[in-house]
Amino acid sequence: MLPRTGDVLHVTRAASVQFLRPIKFRVIRVLDWPTYDGWLWLDGYELNAAGDAVTRRSIFVQREGLQQLQAAPEPRPHTVRARRPVARTPLRVG
Repeated sequence: MLPRTGDVLHVTRAASVQFLRPIKFRVIRVLDWPTYDGWLWLDGYELNAAGDAVTRRSIFVQREGLQQLQAAPEPRPHTVRARRPVARTPLRVG
């Protein structure tokens, strides 16, 4: 699973030995830094029990060890609205 912006992940020891205590993590972006095969850098926020962002972090994890708790919402389709013509009237000066 490749995380997307907005995904909430459960990051445990399966993702990296640094996570002896599991955390919830909301992804801002997947960084394109060079890594070992199967590993990636994630930029995002550590979340508390209520789901509030507590700390911004960049973490180095194994893709296979990540568990998705909540998927990012699907992007809304872009809608183009027709513009109304502007009524142009003479302006009286003086």
